Amino acid sequence: MKNKKLIIIGGGAAGFFCAVNAARLNPSLSVLILEKTSRLLSKVKVSGGGRCNVTHACDSITEMLAHYPRGASFLKKAFHHFFTKDTINWFESRKVLLKAEADGRMFPVSNDSQTIIDCLLREANNYGVEIMMNAAVESITKRLPVNEVQEMVAEPVRDESGNEGFLLQLNNNRQLFADYVCVACGGYSKSAQFNWLVNLGHTIERPVPSLFTFNIPGDPIRELMGVSVDNAVVKINGTKLSQQGALLITHWGLSGPAILKLSAWGARILEEKNYACSVQVNWLPGFNENSLREKMQMVRFDIATQKIYNRNPFGLPARLWEYFLRQCGVKEELRWADLPAKEQNKLIKILCAGEFFVKGKTTFKEEFVTAGGIKVSEIDSNTMQSKIVPGLFFAGEIMDVDGVTGGFNFQHAWTSGYIAATGITALEHIVSKPNN
Repeated sequence: MKNKKLIIIGGGAAGFFCAVNAARLNPSLSVLILEKTSRLLSKVKVSGGGRCNVTHACDSITEMLAHYPRGASFLKKAFHHFFTKDTINWFESRKVLLKAEADGRMFPVSNDSQTIIDCLLREANNYGVEIMMNAAVESITKRLPVNEVQEMVAEPVRDESGNEGFLLQLNNNRQLFADYVCVACGGYSKSAQFNWLVNLGHTIERPVPSLFTFNIPGDPIRELMGVSVDNAVVKINGTKLSQQGALLITHWGLSGPAILKLSAWGARILEEKNYACSVQVNWLPGFNENSLREKMQMVRFDIATQKIYNRNPFGLPARLWEYFLRQCGVKEELRWADLPAKEQNKLIKILCAGEFFVKGKTTFKEEFVTAGGIKVSEIDSNTMQSKIVPGLFFAGEIMDVDGVTGGFNFQHAWTSGYIAATGITALEHIVSKPNN
């Protein structure tokens, strides 16, 4: 017979991971997932281009933490409980093999996010996890500790059997009771959307978008949409913010890992600037303006008779190279030996310190993340339980923790979901730290 009830708010990665592990570790626990939409694990489905970037191939907690603009100190403790190797082992023990790519991202060997979804749904079915769709939580009445109940005139929230717990008010005037609640509903874009949690006594860090691309309206480089370079350095002028990585030109501006990482680290600064700023791009990170000038002199000597348009000595995509030459006024018939100093200086500048004016952003839908959320100082990183409301737990992006693209946000989801499950289990006095 099921004794206590756990309700998990949110049918995403963190919510499911908490649910299936809590149900497995504590068979007497009744577990219910509430999903406000008609779709489960929607971000898992689309992430990584439909392959699901499950985690990152990193054995060092210190190195891993460098990829979290917010919440790294909180995760430092959490990762000691459940880290990347634990994620890999958890899925592999359920016959879902993962593979690491050259950049460290890890995907299922199947290259299909549905493999991860099927695994989680199968676990939920195996351990009797119930799921309720189109169930939006509008409010939670907090649990009253016994000593507070005795001092209050009003009756505490009780279910039909008389047990104290949480009352959840859902859409369509539905009500549910729970002994434990885990909030794993993802981030919100507006502060007011957190009110139902603020009413429980929690405070939030103001939410702002993270992981977005840069719009550069009117810039002719957008005509090269689809062109990418494997390595570039992008800096936000007037700040110390700089990131290196692959860069993609799109029909609206600049995207790719370098931009996404920069948007994450600069989330609050960019929001304050109303997403209007200038950025500087070094398309050849191995050079600065002085060293590139020296290289140019060598090139002009080594391949003096070859046409500049036909001979690109820096490995840039042909369309991008030709675009830069046109921008600098280099004529198509010009040979390297005849490159005038004026055009050469322009080319050096555009290659090492090209300037673009950003006005606006575009959500990178596959990796959309919000910076901000429940203050982590109000959450116990060893259990994911609220320090304010006993029996209330958190998992995933609802907390003020976010990582850059590359599997880091999913690892936070698995880690916090698992720890919440073990924290609830510990309260039930079943086991303290169960095996996978």
